[in-house]
Amino acid sequence: MSARVAAPAPVVFKAACPDCRARFELAASAIRLAIGASRRTTFYSFTCPECDAAVRKPAGERIVELLTGGGVRTLRLHQTV
Repeated sequence: MSARVAAPAPVVFKAACPDCRARFELAASAIRLAIGASRRTTFYSFTCPECDAAVRKPAGERIVELLTGGGVRTLRLHQTV
């Protein structure tokens, strides 16, 4: 007899579109996180599934923690000297 381990449920994030005001859930794979040198250059982005608008929102420390913990792909922006 072998024990079966249940796969963890996929992580989904609640989001809203500022253009069409739709509310929906997005999989981690549908979100991108960019971490810059400052609060102004740290943001997450996604495409609204309702109206296809490109959405970009600021990401504070807590949002960064939640998104990275949920498996969102992260891009670290490097500052040029």
